[in-house]
Amino acid sequence: MKPCPEEHGGEDMEQRKRGYSPEFEKFGMMEKKPFRCIEWIWDALFPRRCPVCDGILRFRREYVCPECLKKIKFVKEPVCMKCGKELEGEDEYCYDCREGKHRYIQGAAVFAYQEAAMSIYRFKYGGRQEYALFFGRCMALLLGERLRRWRVQALVPVPVHPSRKRQRGYNQAQLLAEAVSRYTCIPVRSDIILRQKKTAPQKELDREQRQNNLKKAFKISENDVKLDTIVIIDDIYTTGSTIDAMTAVLHSAGVKKVYYAALAIGNGL
Repeated sequence: MKPCPEEHGGEDMEQRKRGYSPEFEKFGMMEKKPFRCIEWIWDALFPRRCPVCDGILRFRREYVCPECLKKIKFVKEPVCMKCGKELEGEDEYCYDCREGKHRYIQGAAVFAYQEAAMSIYRFKYGGRQEYALFFGRCMALLLGERLRRWRVQALVPVPVHPSRKRQRGYNQAQLLAEAVSRYTCIPVRSDIILRQKKTAPQKELDREQRQNNLKKAFKISENDVKLDTIVIIDDIYTTGSTIDAMTAVLHSAGVKKVYYAALAIGNGL
């Protein structure tokens, strides 16, 4: 991975066990760059909002309200060695990963879904695209060292069906991938895999229905993908059905190692 001037990352295990990192304080502020007049005008017309409370931020250099920064909780150790879900006992794997075999190698997430549900809902369905900068910064901080260890060659966002993208106006996974790339310098490859089938929302389905729902949902857009190791980027991980379906298609195109990184992780089904 090439050096990146904005690269950040690393994990303090003791702080992760408590669900908080002191380094996160500096990630509440944007990098210092000279303001341009157009930026002041843009902020006046379309003020940036806090991803936690959705209030208007007082200063352009902020990513999140100082008050809200203290409320944010990350995924806490111990976590499942496969998917990254929080564990309550001494098991190395969660129930879902013990009961079913995943196609991807390993994955990780930043937030427990219940801690960030409203923020993610606004990001995904409420047009709050500006949240991506803060969310991507969090992913780079908490997962950056892991991405380096995996020797990732590309970030591949989970694609949405064209009709859904037209309706929503954007792909939230694409925005996350671009934000993570900004701080890790890992390139984004959204041209590798496409969503060819408009599937029902996964949140409304059980495990078996999710798997059937995703059959033939994805296709490779290139015959020969010249990548060995990629990370799939998504907003929410629940059972892994989407990641597994994409992994199967990527393997068929020659990708050897597939990992995933998500903004939030649910409790499974």
